[in-house]
Amino acid sequence: MSAMTGTGILDVINRVREEVCGLHAELTRYGLVVWTAGNVSARVPGRELMVIKPSGVSYQDLTPEQMVVTDLYGVPVVGDAAGEWGNPTLSPSSDTAAHAYVYRHMPEVGGVVHTHSTYATAWAARGEAIPCVLTMMSDEFGGSIPVGPFALIGDDSIGHGIVETLKNSNSPAVLMQNHGPFTVGKDARSAVKAAVMCEEVARTVHIARQLGEPLPINQGHIDSLYARYQSVYGQ
Repeated sequence: MSAMTGTGILDVINRVREEVCGLHAELTRYGLVVWTAGNVSARVPGRELMVIKPSGVSYQDLTPEQMVVTDLYGVPVVGDAAGEWGNPTLSPSSDTAAHAYVYRHMPEVGGVVHTHSTYATAWAARGEAIPCVLTMMSDEFGGSIPVGPFALIGDDSIGHGIVETLKNSNSPAVLMQNHGPFTVGKDARSAVKAAVMCEEVARTVHIARQLGEPLPINQGHIDSLYARYQSVYGQ
């Protein structure tokens, strides 16, 4: 466990912890997790640090103070006063190494989310990408949602699979084979949005396939929709 000092960073750390804690409620709100599974993390701006959910703590019991601060290798970090922004009594999520690997190798990423949401995980169990047959998928994912390789939990193998799969994709989501979806974003809220959207399109495309073969969207139209949504849509 390493230590860092500084008063200005305390406010930043506390803001990130509050945000990360609050975003976990969105996972339960949209039915993306059960029991203690799943996690949200966020990069700490200006520091080689991240904040992530503690391992094995129920969502209803989470508080900002319980969010664990680690370096970008997943090692818990404490400040001058451990109770202020470090919590050495709680272990970080079992997926911490994967999140940390993503932050080290994808500097544009500010948030990572992992869920076991039912429909997206069902596609992952089949090792099958979700085809881009919805304009909503074109907007958010810029194409199909790809499948990453099988990897065991415990080291950064999952993170390596995420990075290698997404490096040539517009998608902020990847279905890790036999495991479940991981999503990334410019910040933690964007990554949570991607997780919500991933489950929604996984469900819709699954239902569509029960009725027949969904109609593909022309790649040119996908590219146009993606460019518009990413640069024009919204406020």
